Amino acid sequence: MNSFIPTHYSKMAKSVGAATALLLASAIYTSASAETWDMPTPYPDATFHTVNINQFAEDVAKATNGALEIKVHSAGSLFKHPEISKAVRGGQVPIGEFFLSLLNNENPAFGVDSIPFLVTSYDDAARLWSAQKPVIEKLLDAQNMIPLFSVPWPPQGLYTKKPIASVDDLKGLKFRTYNATLEQFANLAGAAPTQVEVPDIPQAFSTGRVEAMITSPSTGANSKSWDYLSHYTDIQAWIPKNIVVVNKRAFRKLDDATRDAVLAAAAQAEKRGWQMSREETDTKTAILRDNGITVVEPSAELLDGLRAIGATILEQWKKDAGDTGAAILKAYQQ
Repeated sequence: MNSFIPTHYSKMAKSVGAATALLLASAIYTSASAETWDMPTPYPDATFHTVNINQFAEDVAKATNGALEIKVHSAGSLFKHPEISKAVRGGQVPIGEFFLSLLNNENPAFGVDSIPFLVTSYDDAARLWSAQKPVIEKLLDAQNMIPLFSVPWPPQGLYTKKPIASVDDLKGLKFRTYNATLEQFANLAGAAPTQVEVPDIPQAFSTGRVEAMITSPSTGANSKSWDYLSHYTDIQAWIPKNIVVVNKRAFRKLDDATRDAVLAAAAQAEKRGWQMSREETDTKTAILRDNGITVVEPSAELLDGLRAIGATILEQWKKDAGDTGAAILKAYQQ
């Protein structure tokens, strides 16, 4: 049958076939060389942590010329917050963000930044992270994860539906918690701890499931807390952190240049994130005030009571954390 095809058509067919093969090979190469990482995060897009992570993803894509694309799934849309670390650990996703002290039940070292009144300034928070980071790296390595960067929340304040003049005013209130330390705090204050994730805060307050919480100005402003409570007491209780981790096997599969690009973007994200957090504190506190929240400084009586609770929690943490905790505190206090 081919003998009946004119010569110039035969040559054209060969030419088209070669071109098609070239295009197909190019497409296969592009598909093989480009990779997409799904990244679950727990907070909405407006949260500065998510803004920073989206910029991190853009920086990685740009630095790798699109060889690695990070697709951010915010607000717990891919995995709920408590599930994210497990998803990264098990390789269900290669990368994710979570609140570091959520892992406090696995090892107390994860929760040192949530001990009330151990850290009350960004400079202190930076020193604590320097002391904590080597321990966290070892713990995460044993779980098949590598920390990429960590960014603090603004100092945590007290949100309520009424003025709070002393710890006694917290007794009996349904208190929103998100980790073991805050649950312990609520119990010591005589409140009733209730686990509530960030996206569920407005509904939890509106339905009476919770009546008080300690969280950052960011979360309060982003969740429009003026719709369901009235007072923000600026107790600056602690400065906890989020952490972005990568699955160790997924990271090691990348070529050297791509790994270097990810690490460079992560370093920049950590530096940028800390500055964003500082700016966020003033900006979001002003938003609370502008929308009708009564922003007050804590009374001496309230602070004394809260610090006493913090001291109790710290002593228990020292017992639980043992030599590892002692090493972190020694490095922090130097």
